[in-house]
Amino acid sequence: MHAKDILIDGYNRIQEEVHAAVEGLDPDGLGARPGDSANSIAWLVWHLTRVQDDHLADAFGLDQVWLAQDWEKRFGLDLPRHDTGYGHSAAQVAKVRVSEGGLLTGYHDAVHAQSLTALRTLTAADLERVVDERWDPPVTLGVRLVSVLSDDLQHVGQAAYVRGLLQSAA
Repeated sequence: MHAKDILIDGYNRIQEEVHAAVEGLDPDGLGARPGDSANSIAWLVWHLTRVQDDHLADAFGLDQVWLAQDWEKRFGLDLPRHDTGYGHSAAQVAKVRVSEGGLLTGYHDAVHAQSLTALRTLTAADLERVVDERWDPPVTLGVRLVSVLSDDLQHVGQAAYVRGLLQSAA
């Protein structure tokens, strides 16, 4: 098995868990927050997808799906165009509301498709390419891909936890 196959498997797992966390919930369930400063399923899935979209597009020299496929307009959020949710306040988290879960899964599926296309092109040498020199040591493509994978799995796990809280309260 090659490193790219392991990465593809990991990103496929994110997609599976996104669908499991979102499907069957109405807008109120997707927007529910377990506490005033907690994140909703809608925010968590939107954020993890924005991070994947932003970071992989940058690393592979691609356009962000969010902008290129008009997802930003479809969501209609009162947030800056390039916002990924990083550092959001409770008030900003509350702005991420969706009319239905298909919006979240549709955007995620579009980002996932672009991610897989990029991941399938990887060679072992590509993983050593520096993609961000603002860090010490500089971040390689391999490190960036694993970082996004880890972050996304944590956030989708949080979304699953919030879903479980909602279901147990019902």
